[in-house]
Amino acid sequence: MKEITLKLRGEIDRLTNKTFKFDERVGEGWFSAVYFLKTKEIAEKVIPDNVVTMQFFQKQHAVLCGTDEAIALLQEFAVEPESLEIHSLEDGDKVEPFETVLTITGPYQHFGFLEGVIDGILARRTSVATNVYEVVKAAKTSGTEKPVIFMGDRDDHFTMQSGDGYAAFIGGSKAQATHAMNEWWGKKGIGTMPHALIQLFKGDLVQATKAYKDTFPDDELLALVDYNNDVIQDSLNVAREFGRELSGVRVDTSNHMVDRYFTRNPDVLGSFDPRGVNPKLLFALREALDAEGFHHVKIVASGGFDAKRITRYERDGVPVDMYGVGSSLLKVHIGFTGDNVILNGEPQAKEGRKYRENPRLKKIELQAADIRK
Repeated sequence: MKEITLKLRGEIDRLTNKTFKFDERVGEGWFSAVYFLKTKEIAEKVIPDNVVTMQFFQKQHAVLCGTDEAIALLQEFAVEPESLEIHSLEDGDKVEPFETVLTITGPYQHFGFLEGVIDGILARRTSVATNVYEVVKAAKTSGTEKPVIFMGDRDDHFTMQSGDGYAAFIGGSKAQATHAMNEWWGKKGIGTMPHALIQLFKGDLVQATKAYKDTFPDDELLALVDYNNDVIQDSLNVAREFGRELSGVRVDTSNHMVDRYFTRNPDVLGSFDPRGVNPKLLFALREALDAEGFHHVKIVASGGFDAKRITRYERDGVPVDMYGVGSSLLKVHIGFTGDNVILNGEPQAKEGRKYRENPRLKKIELQAADIRK
């Protein structure tokens, strides 16, 4: 299949099916609600000359994502796509509640069966982009921009990674855990060591880190330090061994565990929850590293972080240089709705809905179906 360039008033190129690689069964209605398919059939047989305008919106302040994908879907599977009149915002646009983000005008039977698929694309991509945007914004609360690593590979089906990674990129994350997450925007995944590597060396973090350094000498050296549930001692061990070569340490303590620092120093316990990664532990880690001159060693915190928690850490001055965030970024909480709001040039919509004109929408030019083959 040839690459199709979708032009937006001649200003920018949008991503196409060469990137998205849609399942061909979309065109057969396999992923469409059956009532849409039945309506398509009725429209074809009974009222084929009707022209409708369908508009899409959601109900929150959000970072829009999925428009390129939705437009490419129409280019690929709508009947006579060049006859449709399409206006759209762009991926990355900030949108208001109820703001129209996409309109499609044409015979219902040419595109209406794709309504639910488009809703789903916009819902997932916008949810992830908005989640990431909020986390990235939270990581700037202290006035210093701190990187956020998108680590969502284990929190959803692997086939979601490319789209979620693109949405995370739109939301502001430039560091992601897998190559697939970077596929749509042309980068590669980043990462250092998992707990599995340390396990292979019987819990000896220094030996595991040495093996990593010897195998990947050009990589930034970042050690995962919670395997033995003693992050301060293990951080000092690798810092003493590698000195200036050690870029940072990552703390990923399970929220069911209490680090050995607290059992050695019970006097520091108080009204806070000592489980998992917590501010008291991170302050103590920073103090221990600095006391031995390892000011250059950065602290990466991961495990259960979301925008609210990061905001709290930043406001309290918790010494974190980078955050790793996973499952909280993948929560789909923004639902889109597609409504038919104009029929043959006249307002016609279900009660409570109406056409909402949006001057920010830009016209999309699709190509004829035969060019796509």
